[in-house]
Amino acid sequence: MLKFIIINIVILVLYVFAEIYANNALKSFTENWNLYIRKIFFVLYWSITIATVIMFMGRGLGYFHSIPPTVRSFVSGLFISFVFFKMVILLFYLPVDLFNIAKWSMFKFKSFFNIGQNPGLHPDAELFTRSKFLKTTAVLTASIPFLASLNGVLRNPYRYMVHTIKVPIKNLPASFEGFTITQISDIHSGSLADHHAVAKGIEMVNNLKSDVIFFTGDLVNDMTDEVESYKELFSTLKAPMGVYSVTGNHDYGDYVQWESKEAKEQNLARLIQTHKDMGWDILMNEHRIIKRGEDKLAIIGIENWGGNLRFPKYGKMHEAYKGAEDAQVQLLLSHDPSHWDMQVRTEYPNIDLMFSGHTHGFQMGIETKYFKFSPSQWAYKQWAGLYQEGKQFLYVNRGFGFLGYPGRIGILPEITQLELVRG
Repeated sequence: MLKFIIINIVILVLYVFAEIYANNALKSFTENWNLYIRKIFFVLYWSITIATVIMFMGRGLGYFHSIPPTVRSFVSGLFISFVFFKMVILLFYLPVDLFNIAKWSMFKFKSFFNIGQNPGLHPDAELFTRSKFLKTTAVLTASIPFLASLNGVLRNPYRYMVHTIKVPIKNLPASFEGFTITQISDIHSGSLADHHAVAKGIEMVNNLKSDVIFFTGDLVNDMTDEVESYKELFSTLKAPMGVYSVTGNHDYGDYVQWESKEAKEQNLARLIQTHKDMGWDILMNEHRIIKRGEDKLAIIGIENWGGNLRFPKYGKMHEAYKGAEDAQVQLLLSHDPSHWDMQVRTEYPNIDLMFSGHTHGFQMGIETKYFKFSPSQWAYKQWAGLYQEGKQFLYVNRGFGFLGYPGRIGILPEITQLELVRG
């Protein structure tokens, strides 16, 4: 709790610092408005600002979770949108103020030591000023990410995008030609606020009528209770050859304080049982074999294995892989894509295709036919889509749900259907 309080205080101080700049810019921007309209504008601005700060800062306290999910999601999105707005203004103002501070400090230094001092020079004489143009430009520029962020919250959290991809597998047996897999990942039940919209997404998954469905981790944000209201819905996911799932880093409850070690262990046990109750075959460092005649396809699933030190390595590939070695097709479910480069490609060269999630594509970025960018690529070499090294493939799903920022900008929530073809 102390750590949480300290982090909140630091965030609040930074937010107040940015707020001072934003308020100054908005006062200048609205100085020619009608007096009453200007007053109404600032009453609304400060009411929304104070309300969102209070509610967002209380996100780790009990009362925040008692707020309806739709309201909670909107408040979080509005707060983050305001942060974008104020940070952009800060980027405009800060260089000017840093220059002024440096200039003022140099004047005082020269004045103190009588170095080349001009008695007629006032300390502010050569300082840059925050012109009307600078303030107007700052507000208008900051409005772009603010509106984009609001659009991402209001329009995009449940705009599921279906990606269909053919993956050429070397030496694929004829019996598995055209085998289809639907993948979803990172549901994050604790963030979901629109049951009807989520139901539409699940319907889209079932309508693809794939041979199997894979879920690659992060069913919840922290606690198994978060999925309770969605269990019945998620249990409607069906595929002729099964629904297979694995755990992600958020499924272990590592990011909350538990009253005891036993309580945390019970939470994980309930999560595993929830997968089973929904009819999902959860693979905890194990595999399943699908046979067509004499041919075998192995579905291998491991617990979370993160290359980043912040993420746990619960996965045990040697346990999951044992007995799957002779399968002509080997598919791996592993939540974190960093696992591919750090272990799978080097130690398990016969695994044809690995399925991951985890990155969410950062939930924001740009994707066109010729250009793809997201801040996620600064942390992950493979962060969204299909990757190939030699004969091995990795697919990174952009996520079904969301975490933190309750929206999407440019990187929409994803449902993927992959078809295996002979390479």
